[in-house]
Amino acid sequence: MGQMDSYEKDFEEHMLQDTGAYYSRKASNWILEDSCPEYMIKAEECLKKERDRVSHYLHSSSEPKLVEKVQHELLVVYATELLEKEQSGCRALLREDKVEDLSRMYRLYHKIPKGLEPVANVFKQHITAEGTVLVQQAEDAATNQGGSSGAVQEQVLIRKIIELHDKYMEYVTNCFINHTLFHKALKEAFEIFCNKAVGGSSSSELLATFCDNILKKGGNEKLSDEAIEETLEKVVKLLAYISDKDLFAEFYRKKLARRLLFDRSANDDHERSILTKLKQQCGGQFTSKMEGMVTDLTLARENQTSFEEYLSNNQNAHPGIDLSVTVLTTGFWPSYKSSDLNLPSEMVKCVEVFKGFYETKTKHRKLTWIYSLGQCNINGKFEQKNIELIVSTYQAATLLLFNTSDRLSYSEIMTQLNLTHDDLVRLLHSLSCAKYKILLKEPNTKTISQSDHFEFNSKFTDRMRRIKIPLPPVDERKKIVEDVDKDRRYAIDAALVRIMKSRKVLGHQQLVSECVEQLSRMFKPDIKAIKKRMEDLITRDYLERDKENPNMFRYLA
Repeated sequence: MGQMDSYEKDFEEHMLQDTGAYYSRKASNWILEDSCPEYMIKAEECLKKERDRVSHYLHSSSEPKLVEKVQHELLVVYATELLEKEQSGCRALLREDKVEDLSRMYRLYHKIPKGLEPVANVFKQHITAEGTVLVQQAEDAATNQGGSSGAVQEQVLIRKIIELHDKYMEYVTNCFINHTLFHKALKEAFEIFCNKAVGGSSSSELLATFCDNILKKGGNEKLSDEAIEETLEKVVKLLAYISDKDLFAEFYRKKLARRLLFDRSANDDHERSILTKLKQQCGGQFTSKMEGMVTDLTLARENQTSFEEYLSNNQNAHPGIDLSVTVLTTGFWPSYKSSDLNLPSEMVKCVEVFKGFYETKTKHRKLTWIYSLGQCNINGKFEQKNIELIVSTYQAATLLLFNTSDRLSYSEIMTQLNLTHDDLVRLLHSLSCAKYKILLKEPNTKTISQSDHFEFNSKFTDRMRRIKIPLPPVDERKKIVEDVDKDRRYAIDAALVRIMKSRKVLGHQQLVSECVEQLSRMFKPDIKAIKKRMEDLITRDYLERDKENPNMFRYLA
């Protein structure tokens, strides 16, 4: 008669009670007998049947109450036992990639308030465990094998982490319908193991090296253009989980510089493409220097072309040797130490000629020559045959001394070239103790000492007509880390001053947490470092402590 009272009191209440009791009995048996997937199939079936009953026999207002009752008895009461089942619970489903069952678990539990939290927790623990195993394997391999094979292991690790991310990202989109809880679980899990160091290299460095391997000529990754694009896309996604993004930027810049300057970059489009991706992920400030470097090189090539034109128009200006110069903008590139190397007379003329050309273009720029990055091709006239040697400018300057002297001591070479001990030891080692012995050393030992003497090895020969004589690489890791630390100090100073300028007065705790929040996009600032910078700003009269309450800070304009 348009009233629901009798229906609700005389019938519905009793029916709901009986339904609850019925399913409670069923569930207590099923949970003991069935595996988790079987149990979920039954639960889904029961919910469907109850919904059908409502549409066939009952008033539609009963549906939410009835469904809630069934869900409570079948899913809420036994949630923990169901998810934690040893052989078939949530962990087992993830382990065995049971995609359908995981989707069903999501369907059943996402309607229940807080029902998905335990599932997301297991998801996070599972990914963390898998990722940590990968990192541990790479760590063990690096410790046992060391050297280059360790480096290969580290590259394999990044590949595997990318695959792991692909796999679980698919779970998040397909099984868990992009639910935020699962995105969060995935992110937190990756942040845990992506920030572990392997074989003394931080994850930032590993990621930068991985990119370098893909982007340089003759890297050990032989991939098609599409595959390279896809891989770079995934690397940039991984970068989101790494806390020291500034360290990645610095390593990446160093490696990018080497690719560009030594013509090792396989493809300009890929270089620009990854910079665009990094810019979207980390902001324009992150990539501005790198973009500057890539543009710089294009300008340098144009500059070289006009230098060649200048030479062909001024015959008397020709230096007598083929010379190509790369002019760069100081601010974009990593800092390189420029030393006052005493150049051989042939090279001095080159420098003068180029200066003459450059002054016709601009009067207001100062050229600083960085010989440590230069490369020379010189002809070695040996008894058996002539061999073209590809060497660095330093090595060339050293070898050219032997055109005028047969035998030179360590100290004579040092005086004539005006080099530091560290540099000279590396140079002489590469020319007299390494694979190609262009110079003979007395005494014939494997190390260079200051009492050694050197002479030209006229008997040297090789089956190749051109050989490249490598210089042992300098380990730049320590310097890069120091540079980044220095930049971080400035970043913390700037953040503190920015916050205080807008807030004028702020408590210590709040200031620290706001500073951490501002900087966490680039790196995780150390609380001690922040406190140190605060003290420093107080001594430099940017801030002062409140007289009554030393935990309050004021901004001094």
